[in-house]
This record gives sequence, structure tokens and C-alpha cells, in this order.
Amino acid sequence: MSIIAWNQIETVLLDMDGTLLDLHFDNHFWLEHLPAKLALMNNIPIAQAKEDMFAEYSKVQGTIDWYCLDYWRQKIGLDIVAAKREIQQLISLRHDALPFIDALKKSGRQVILLTNAHPDSLSLKVEHTQLDQHIDQLISTHEFGVTKESQLLWHKLQAKINFANESTLFVDDSLAILRSAQQFGIAHLLAISNPDSKKPVNDTEDFVAVSDYSVLLADIINNPVT
Repeated sequence: MSIIAWNQIETVLLDMDGTLLDLHFDNHFWLEHLPAKLALMNNIPIAQAKEDMFAEYSKVQGTIDWYCLDYWRQKIGLDIVAAKREIQQLISLRHDALPFIDALKKSGRQVILLTNAHPDSLSLKVEHTQLDQHIDQLISTHEFGVTKESQLLWHKLQAKINFANESTLFVDDSLAILRSAQQFGIAHLLAISNPDSKKPVNDTEDFVAVSDYSVLLADIINNPVT
């Protein structure tokens, strides 16, 4: 028996980082690479730079500023995109992502990327993954000025793409964001339990979850949109 009611689903909204891409790049950048650059720039110990940055992160977590590269450039005086390019070799798709996306497309479903990532970060990742060649539409929540954590985002998104809650599946690795989608009324939710390949599997609490999309492929293909 499938964990997803594919016969009810016509639209699939997919998060990017941790859901289609390995979250290791982002975790390493924000938790290690950027503090190391700041330590060097400000001539302070790395431990101090990490403490300072983590304090700044906590002030804006979940808001549009947390995801905004312009905000961080102004805050710390570094070109964030240039800094990301220094470790761009770490940007990678999950091994199971493209077969999953392609199966969704082959089954006749509309597939939309919905990310809180800044447009410049989205562009960098598309450059390295060619996700745009596999997905119907790529949407950054910066277009709306609010994040997926906000109910306002879901109202604005629905006005833009006119999805039906009862026939939409939303996939994300953030429990806070999944709860936000659940509150809005999206009927089908799927958590990713292993967003970072270098870290242990997460507890997804009451959300149905997978660690490998391959377990879904047969059911997707066997239940096309009619």
C-alpha cells in the first residue's frame, strides 16, 4: 500500500534544499565556511565568529531576511554569492531526485519548485543542476516577500498558480514549513528525513516521510493523472 494517495494528486510542490538537493552544501556554507571567512576578515577566533553568526541567524530565522543574500551582504560586508562559489563543488542533487521528478512529470502531474532560497542562490544551484530542465516552474518566495513559514505566502502562491489544496502534494524537509502548509490546508504532505547526506536521519514526528524517493516510483507511474 502506498504511503501517498497518488490517485488524488495532480500538483506537486517541491522544496529545493534538502528535498531535491543535498543540504550539506548549505549547512557547510552557513555553519563553517562563512564563519571561517569572517574570522579571517575580522581577525577573531573561528569559535567567536561562529557564536556571533549563530546569534545573528537566530534573530531572523524563518523570516525572509534569513534567506536573503542581500540582507547578509549588508549585515556582514561580504559578497555572499561569491563566497558560495568558493565551495560550489559541494552543490549536488540527491541521487534519487531526478528519477522522482521525471516520474512525476511522466505521470502527467504538474511539478513546481517552491523554495525560500534567494533568487541568486536559486540561479547558482540551477546552473549546477539544470533543475529547470525537469520542472514546470521555479518559484522563489522572495517574489512574494514572505516565506513558506507564513500563511500569507500560501495565499499569495495559490492566487498565482491556482492549485487545489485537496489535490496537491507538498514535499519539504522542514517540519516548521510542513506545519505551515498543513495549517493552510494542503491535504498531502511528505517529509524528507535525510536532507543532509553527512548527518543522521531526522525524526519527522507525525509526518509521513521517506529517505529515498525510489520507494515511490512504481506507485507514481501506476497512478497517472487521468
